[in-house]
Amino acid sequence: MVFKRLLGSLGVGGPSVDTVLDSGAVTPGGTLSGQVHLEGGNADFTIEHITLELVARVEAEHHDGESEGVVVFHQHVVGGGFPLAEGEQRSVPFSFPLPWETPITELYGQGLGIALGVRTELGVAGAKDKGDLDPLAVRPLPAQEAILEALGQLGFGFKSADLELGHIRGTGQQLPFYQEIELAPPPQYAHQVNEIEVTFLSGPAGLEVILEADKRGGFFSEGHDTLGRYTVSHHGVEQTDWNAEADGWIRRLVEHRASHGAHSSYGSHADFSHGDHHHGDHRDDHGHRSGPGMGTAIAAGAAGLAVGVVGGMVAAEAVDEIGDFFEGDEEEGDEG
Repeated sequence: MVFKRLLGSLGVGGPSVDTVLDSGAVTPGGTLSGQVHLEGGNADFTIEHITLELVARVEAEHHDGESEGVVVFHQHVVGGGFPLAEGEQRSVPFSFPLPWETPITELYGQGLGIALGVRTELGVAGAKDKGDLDPLAVRPLPAQEAILEALGQLGFGFKSADLELGHIRGTGQQLPFYQEIELAPPPQYAHQVNEIEVTFLSGPAGLEVILEADKRGGFFSEGHDTLGRYTVSHHGVEQTDWNAEADGWIRRLVEHRASHGAHSSYGSHADFSHGDHHHGDHRDDHGHRSGPGMGTAIAAGAAGLAVGVVGGMVAAEAVDEIGDFFEGDEEEGDEG
């Protein structure tokens, strides 16, 4: 899908821009490449800069409820400082790495309902126009895929995924938002937890895996959230028994009753820090967003749908078009 628009700041007759990404999904930390195609207008212009922005539709919680907006989480200048003659056609190739914490938008080719895009800003004669928007598909890293596969094999079912504005305390989080993948528990845990939320914070050396259990309350106790955090290397993924690893994580998370802030270490693959938290108290709000928008989460339909089932993870319809998420967003909704 390509949105090709004239440079609005210069009106009819200005240059047009058409960005085409190379086919296929990329991974967090992987290389995004493609071509920016320019077509001159009815006069000669100087292209001052061509900047690609990575944008995401993000949710924010605040005192008045929830809102949605568009966050710019990376910018990369791919060219500029050259003349573009009347009617001239020129292509500018680009290639740059995605941020390691870029959210995943699909698993086994099935969309998760996360809206990411690449927006092209063209600078001409002192004017700027964000005139081209293309959807960005991101597949999981091997460790991310292995963990989600293991959770699926353990019977957890995909519910939804979204992006939350804010920071998770005690982590090395770099972006102003984080991704939550919500999973429905299998029968053996259904009486103890409502859902499990998984967050991946990727980096060059490995992943921080944050698991949050939304615990059910009993007759004499209120429900509460429990948080566990693990570190996983990018290396040795194929040599790890992820079913056993994930099962151990979940068991400790669900059964944990220790006081807030206790720390311990388990095994060779995971560092575990945990404590009982009320919902949201391990996160810091960051920034703001303006204006309502379409929700980014999609339901899976059946609670028992396994994450690990190839080609059958999402039973509901995928997000219609990325343009519906970003068309008409206001500039004050952007976060640099």
